Amino acid sequence: MTKLKIKVGDTVRVTAGDHKGQEGKVKRVFKDKNKAIVEGINLVSKHEKPSASNPQGGIAKKEAALHISNLSLVDGNGDATRVGYRVEGDKKVRFSKKSNEVI
Repeated sequence: MTKLKIKVGDTVRVTAGDHKGQEGKVKRVFKDKNKAIVEGINLVSKHEKPSASNPQGGIAKKEAALHISNLSLVDGNGDATRVGYRVEGDKKVRFSKKSNEVI
């Protein structure tokens, strides 16, 4: 299993596909599938059956997963960057390869 450099809560920019250039926060990461769900991006229409909680049913918009390779982390300056790791003191930290700042 590969190490993913994107975590829940990170702000990411989509680098490829229909939603290229859009930014959002990561809501969920699927490590086994190398995919992530990003808030407000890659919305799909989902048909919902009427139920007790939703008596009307209908069509709802939901976020679908995007492949991790199509996402790039956004650092504090608002630039898309690659992620590196280094040890500072006795802690392992992530840092931006572009600005060299700790994320």
